[in-house]
Amino acid sequence: MNQSLTELGMGANTFFDQDENLLAIREGVSKVCQQFPDKYWRDRDEDGHFPHEFHRAMAEGGWLGITMPEEFGGQNLGVSEAAMMMHTVGNGGGGMAAASTIQINLFGPHPILLFGTDEQKKLWVPDLVQGKDKVAFGVTEPNAGLDTSRITTFAEKVEGGWKVNGRKMWTTTGQVATKYLLLCRTTKREDCEKRSDGITLFYTDFDRDKMEVQRIPKMARKAVDSNMVFIDDLFIPDSDLIGEVGKGFRYILTAMNAERVIIGSVAVGLGMDALSRAADYAQEREVFGRAIGMNQGIQHPLAQNWMQLESAWLMCQKAARMYDAGESCGAEANAAKFLGAEAGFKAAERAVLTHGGMGVAKEYNVERLFRESMIMRIAPISEQMILNFIGEHVLGMPKSY
Repeated sequence: MNQSLTELGMGANTFFDQDENLLAIREGVSKVCQQFPDKYWRDRDEDGHFPHEFHRAMAEGGWLGITMPEEFGGQNLGVSEAAMMMHTVGNGGGGMAAASTIQINLFGPHPILLFGTDEQKKLWVPDLVQGKDKVAFGVTEPNAGLDTSRITTFAEKVEGGWKVNGRKMWTTTGQVATKYLLLCRTTKREDCEKRSDGITLFYTDFDRDKMEVQRIPKMARKAVDSNMVFIDDLFIPDSDLIGEVGKGFRYILTAMNAERVIIGSVAVGLGMDALSRAADYAQEREVFGRAIGMNQGIQHPLAQNWMQLESAWLMCQKAARMYDAGESCGAEANAAKFLGAEAGFKAAERAVLTHGGMGVAKEYNVERLFRESMIMRIAPISEQMILNFIGEHVLGMPKSY
């Protein structure tokens, strides 16, 4: 049985671990995660079935609505609370697969709350909180990548709504989604004064008669699918438009800092889980008549992982508190994502190496955590773009792209 975070000393004496509300969140989410042992996540990694049971359990516990207003059945809490929740999920054995099952519910619908009409909120948000709807987010495209201004999926105005054609790439949960948060051009890029203008946001039914969804085989997080989506004459009614036409790019930016904090928190949680498993194994495994954890070649890298994870967790906490206080936190949120993902990856890698040959055996689970830790170094934004941001906006250096 893995040691707890408290036994390992992780998170001791930090703000997050002294606040009673945050501790209650950790305890409550941990109880849900404990219902889903390692075998459950190994099976989902093998068969690729969406973790509906975990999604349902989190919904029944009220966790899907942690950031949603109380009037829609949510808890109306902030990024600090959401970060603790997702940190705990990442640490609970399910890793990135568990986190991705519920992550988009936290801040994906944020533009609806900020820019949607009262009628839209009443119609859509309760079903997200209760887990009745699963949302896919259609932003990335094959020829756009991180340059969202270059998307070409186009929504043409027609009577009563919009007709959409185009392609989306890396659409998560496209196999099970009932709703689609879709970013489209409504004015061609070359006809816009600013390259980020002319982009519009919709929240609509995931109409599989008008969308062909092709699953992308990938090395990790098989249970939470990623897809190519081919959109052919999809009709979106006017009532599914979020905010004003042409301002969609600005709308999605409102959730990006929160998303970075969440990703960093998940990565730290996953890394702590991997480190806990490695520390256990190092104490139990004997070679040449002694526990391998007695060897400094084993012990010191794990100690370094602890320091890196703890430091990244502190940055996540700082960024979360700043976000909740309404302070500018672009640098801190990006740093939280960067440091969390890097520390989580290094801890998962070291966990595999500590296990030696058994590190690649699925039975010990660390190979799965290692594969999933790579995702957070790449998505939702690359490490290089984060370094660009820090270089330009913190250090005052010239824009490099």
